[in-house]
Amino acid sequence: MLRPVRAERRTSPRRSPAPLGARLPLVAAAVVAAGLTAACGPSSQPVGSAAPSAAGQSSQALASGTPSATGSAEASPTASASPSASATALPSSSPTPSTGARSGSATPAKPPRTSAAPEPAKIPGPGYDGSADAQKQIDAALRAAKADGRTVLLDFGANWCGNCKAADRVFGQSQTAAILGASYHLVKVDIGGNSSANSALLRKYSPSGGTYTMPVLVVVSPSGTVRTDTHVTGNPSLTSEGINAFLRQWAS
Repeated sequence: MLRPVRAERRTSPRRSPAPLGARLPLVAAAVVAAGLTAACGPSSQPVGSAAPSAAGQSSQALASGTPSATGSAEASPTASASPSASATALPSSSPTPSTGARSGSATPAKPPRTSAAPEPAKIPGPGYDGSADAQKQIDAALRAAKADGRTVLLDFGANWCGNCKAADRVFGQSQTAAILGASYHLVKVDIGGNSSANSALLRKYSPSGGTYTMPVLVVVSPSGTVRTDTHVTGNPSLTSEGINAFLRQWAS
């Protein structure tokens, strides 16, 4: 009796499963690849391009926890804005010409001028000129006094008057002449003759009247105001000390 013969099933020898340590890198690579595909979308690069290396770099970035793509995108606007800012600041940093450079080429300042001392006023000689126009001389002396700031000294006297001659001698001395020339315009008016005009001038500048003791010395300011009148105050001593003290007291 024939038995049906069952064909023996050929089975290939059973392969032993790969060790767990060898399977873990493959699983991790698959997980990373799946994450990149989900985050970035399918790659548009053809097969065989450099995408795998980029994926490897991206996986390294993901593994280190630093988003390289996002960080570079955020840093790029700042980096591109930096050149424009520096370009804007460059014109303002251009050197400005210093004042010292300009002053070096400027003309050196001239030394201040020293004003020369005014020349002494002219002093009339001894005696009194009865023919002179006393009013004209007084007017000229007042104009000169306004111009140079000196004071006018009117000397009313006569050629026959002994005191007038004594005063003339003092006026001719060097020290007294220096005071007169520096501070006064001296006008001598003859009142010893018959000149009514000169007598009127005496009464104008010495209006107190009465008997006059010659010489009558009247100090007048440049504006024509009488400052002192010896017919009122009395004559100083007709010596160099007395007259010099009087002249210094009323000098301008």
